[in-house]
Amino acid sequence: MKLLTFHRLMGFFASLEEEWDVRLPIRLPDGSRALGSLADGPPSLQGGPLPAKPTALFFPQEEPLFTATDQGMHSPSPPDRPLLVAGLPPRDLACLGFMDRFFSAPPRDDLYFNRRQGALIVGLSGRCGPGGALLPLAGGGCDLEMVLDECGWLLLPYSQEGARVTAELPEGDGEERVARLREEAALLDDSDQRLLRRAAELLRLERVPDSFWAEIGDRCIACTGCNLVCPTCSCFGIKDWRFSEVVERNRLWDSCQLEGFMREASGHNPLGSEALRTRRRIHHKLAADREKWGEISCFLCGRCDAVCPTGIGIVAVMREMVARF
Repeated sequence: MKLLTFHRLMGFFASLEEEWDVRLPIRLPDGSRALGSLADGPPSLQGGPLPAKPTALFFPQEEPLFTATDQGMHSPSPPDRPLLVAGLPPRDLACLGFMDRFFSAPPRDDLYFNRRQGALIVGLSGRCGPGGALLPLAGGGCDLEMVLDECGWLLLPYSQEGARVTAELPEGDGEERVARLREEAALLDDSDQRLLRRAAELLRLERVPDSFWAEIGDRCIACTGCNLVCPTCSCFGIKDWRFSEVVERNRLWDSCQLEGFMREASGHNPLGSEALRTRRRIHHKLAADREKWGEISCFLCGRCDAVCPTGIGIVAVMREMVARF
């Protein structure tokens, strides 16, 4: 276990920039927080999860698949330096783990792993949530975990790379403090987890009628905010652009809330109503992914509930579902 004092935080991450493309929560001039580099603003590790989806660093909103000219096809070059992504709380680490499994399933997604391969992931826990709230310790799922307590950041390496990048830092005598934080975290309210399991079971047992989805669908305005911020949304479409003699094929995030999401060339649309599309969004996370991947793909990060203008984020819908059925 290593100790990183508050006044050495900036220097620690700056020392890693020669080898890594360092991304971490920073404070922007307007006071908001986002993933960025040290050149974009000072580190801002306290305050809880960031609003944007952290998995976008490995699966960006738009990226080129290849370019084609009369000389042939050219794939994108891999990045010059591997990514070092710091500041992911435990639920975001779980989201990243799901996406790793999703994109590694045959056929393996090379574009995703061009960025993900060799990346060093730094988790964040301890008293660094909103207003100093306690975030449970991850205990893994990353190369290095930074745990905030009153004395500074306690660094727990889980991989050889995590141990290597912290080798020069002083040892920290924080075993008792870490154990105490784990005990406190075990007492945190887990009502949302119970809600998630109950809602998933209702869907598995087909207890939720179509009329419910019609009501929820009537409130959707297809803004697609839920998909744009969800760390485990993975749908994309393909667009081709021609620039003189060069054709570039890109993939862009798609949204299951849009009318054309599954419309076929014949004009038939299996998801031709907002009720069906809304049902698909919730059912996919709570039931279909559980069946296919062995786990629910909603990790209760809260982003969709925070951005939905009509109050049909996944937790809000689960509450209605469980209360009524």
